[in-house]
Amino acid sequence: MKPTNSFLTSTVQVMPPSGIRQFFNAAEADDEVISLGVGEPDFVTPQCAIDACTRALEHGRTMYTPNEGLMELREEIAGYLHTGFQLKYEPSKEILVTVGGSEGIDITLRALISPGDEIIIPVPGYVAYAPLVQLNGGVAVELELSAEHDFKLTADALQKAITPRTKAIVVNFPSNPTGAVMTEEDWLPIASLAAAHNLVVISDEIYAELTFGSTHTSIASLPGMRERTIVIGGFSKAFAMTGWRVGYLCGDAALVSAMIKIHQYTALCAPIMGQVAAIECLRNGLKDRDAMKQAYDERRIMFAQGLSDIGLSCRTPRGAFYAFPSIAATGLGSQEFAERLLREAKVAVVPGHVFGAGGENFIRCSYAASSVQLSEALSRMEHWLQTNTSAHQRQRAL
Repeated sequence: MKPTNSFLTSTVQVMPPSGIRQFFNAAEADDEVISLGVGEPDFVTPQCAIDACTRALEHGRTMYTPNEGLMELREEIAGYLHTGFQLKYEPSKEILVTVGGSEGIDITLRALISPGDEIIIPVPGYVAYAPLVQLNGGVAVELELSAEHDFKLTADALQKAITPRTKAIVVNFPSNPTGAVMTEEDWLPIASLAAAHNLVVISDEIYAELTFGSTHTSIASLPGMRERTIVIGGFSKAFAMTGWRVGYLCGDAALVSAMIKIHQYTALCAPIMGQVAAIECLRNGLKDRDAMKQAYDERRIMFAQGLSDIGLSCRTPRGAFYAFPSIAATGLGSQEFAERLLREAKVAVVPGHVFGAGGENFIRCSYAASSVQLSEALSRMEHWLQTNTSAHQRQRAL
C-alpha cells in the first residue's frame, strides 16, 4: 500500500502550517509566557451580548438560521456600515453573514478564481491569503510593500504586479501585521488601476473600527468601486468576539449570490447564538467597543515608544492592534529572534518572515494585552537584548 500521505493533494502536502499558531501553541503550553503572538483582544465580549445569547439559549434558539443569516442582523449590519463607513448595501441581497471573516475570504476566492488566475497579495500581509488562493487553484502573487512608504499600497507597485492573468487583489487595511492604514487619497490611484484593468478588490476590513487619529476609508466607498469590491468584516476584533465566529461579506448582489451558493453547501449558516450576540453588539455594545478602542490607543502609544526605547525601531501603528518593530540591529533572523525570545525570555512574538516578503527584519507584537503584561514584556525583552545581542549593545552605546 502507498504511504497514507499519497492520498493528499500536492498543494496541501507542500503547504506550511501557520507560523502564527506555532508561537501561540508554545505560549499556551507555558503559563510563564507573555503572549504577544495572536491577534486576540484581552477583553471579554460586551456583557449585553453575553446576556442576549443566554436569553436566546434559554428560549431554545439553537436551530439553523437562513443561509444568509438572520435578516435582523443583516439589517443592523447595513445600518452600521452606512452610518460608520458610508457604505450602502441592501440587506436582503448584498449582505451574507459568515462563519467569521475567514470564511468570507475563502468563499469569495472560491467564487472568483478559475485555475491559473493570479491574485495579488500585498505583503507583509495576513498569513491565510496565499494558502487560500492556492487551495482554490489560483496563483498568489506577492507584492512587497515598503517600510519607507509606511507599508502602504502604492499605485506604482501595484501596476508592476498586474499581468493579463490578474483577476483580483486582496487588501487589508488597517493592516495585520504592520498597523498601516490607507486614506482616501491613498486609495484613489489604486481604484483607478482596478477599474482600468477590470480587477476585483477583496477588501478585508476586519480592523475597520480600530484606526487611531483618522477615520477608516473603505475602497468600496470610492466612485466606481462598489460593483467590483467585496468587503469582508466581522465582530472578532472590535467587539472581542473571536470565538463566536461571526463575520460578514458585502458586495454587489450578482457577486454575493454566487458566494451564498458556496456558503449553502459548506457552512450552511453562522451559529445562531453568535448572530444574536452580534445584533446586541450593534444595538447596545458601541460604548463597549469605543472603550476597548481607547484602551488599545493608550497601549499603542506606550508600547511602540517602549520598543523604540529598548532599541527596536518601531513606527507608531495607525490601526489594528499590532506593532511591527525592526530587529535588523540585532543581527538575528526573525525566526531565530522569535524562538530565542520565547525560550529565553518567555515572551511570544511572531517572526516577520511568515507574513511574506519584506517581513524578515521585523517581528509582529500584538498590543491587545493588558498594560501590565506589555510593560513586563518590554522589561523582559530589554534584559534579553542587553544580555544576548552585541549588535543591540553597540547601538544603545551610540
